Amino acid sequence: MRVLVLGSGAREHAIVRALATDPTVDAVLAAPGNPGIDLVAQCLPDCGPVTDPAAMSKLAQDLDVDLVVVGPEAPLVAGVADAIRARGIACFGPSAAAAALEGSKAFAKEIMAAAGVPTALAHVCSTEDEVISALDATGAPYVVKDDGLAAGKGVVVTDDYTEAVTHALACLAKPDGVVVIEDFLDGPEISLFCISDGTEVRALAPAQDFKRIGDGDTGPNTGGMGAYSPLPWAPDGLAEDVITRIAQPTVDEMRRRGTPFVGVLYVGLALTSRGLRVIEFNARFGDPETQVVLARLRTPLGQLLDAAAHGRLSELPEVSFHAHAAVAVVLAAQGYPAAVVTGGAIAGLEECGALADVQVLHAGTAATLEGPIASGGRVLSVVGTGPDLATARERAYAGIGVITLEGGQHRTDICERAVAGTVL
Repeated sequence: MRVLVLGSGAREHAIVRALATDPTVDAVLAAPGNPGIDLVAQCLPDCGPVTDPAAMSKLAQDLDVDLVVVGPEAPLVAGVADAIRARGIACFGPSAAAAALEGSKAFAKEIMAAAGVPTALAHVCSTEDEVISALDATGAPYVVKDDGLAAGKGVVVTDDYTEAVTHALACLAKPDGVVVIEDFLDGPEISLFCISDGTEVRALAPAQDFKRIGDGDTGPNTGGMGAYSPLPWAPDGLAEDVITRIAQPTVDEMRRRGTPFVGVLYVGLALTSRGLRVIEFNARFGDPETQVVLARLRTPLGQLLDAAAHGRLSELPEVSFHAHAAVAVVLAAQGYPAAVVTGGAIAGLEECGALADVQVLHAGTAATLEGPIASGGRVLSVVGTGPDLATARERAYAGIGVITLEGGQHRTDICERAVAGTVL
């Protein structure tokens, strides 16, 4: 297969690396890609906006690829997968109608209700009065979510009533602004990627990510500051339970509505005192969870995604994983997630990449004559693998330790509680 991956982040870097090890994949191309991806695949930096359905579908046709993998959510919501399929090219990624599971949290709640999926009680608000009533009804901690795409930063969880109101009103101030206010779900969070071909569903290994910028889960939400897999504290049969009670009913409901879901149904879960509850759905691989999940994947990724794109998941054996553990730590630029300072020089990448069982995955980087620089908020993901979480964590932080970025920031407590056995 010739495979085209759309996107430019560390998630796409992880996908490209996994595809390159699949013996059935002859070539991997990335649009636009990034300097790290360029070391293992052909990058197309002048491809145009990946959110342009006409441009991306024409690119796929001109490149004569057999499969397109859409990484980020924005192209999916924009209908890029629809345009690619209209040209007769297989695409791993949901249609615009199906990607509304991520594009609109209100729509996702509607689907969950129809499918009988356990989740938090939610209030969909479009006026200030509705916001005030909803906050009064739920009480603190307040959970306030922008209905649309917000790059992982549209959610505020706070005990501060004023902060909750301020965020809600900022969401309403957007064109056609809608905000979703939910009951708070207690307990640790779990991310589970479910691969769907529109009918069949297969779960990958669960992971846990860290959304807030600061140690101890302090500060504002980000796109994710680190992740690890496996989860030694998760209940037995977790993946099977999620497929039976959540993913399969959701995929069945989408198919019943005439909008089959083909791609990754990212199920964000809370392991509450009352059992598993869905926090959110996404319509693509999560970042940084992808970095650790694919580091453990034994099943050839190209064959898995191609089978899903062609409606043939049932023909594959069960997805399998290596027994080793993986931990990812994100290095972010100064000021992230607010006023990001770009342009800082990055040093130590070769030294980090030379460490045993350490991967350096690029996200917000750019190549210059003087060397790599930071070009975005989340700059790199450093992934350590090992026979257990403690070893994988040690290796990831050893990798972070040899990289320098002026003003760079990272959390020092990724996977700390899991290693200590204090998650629950």
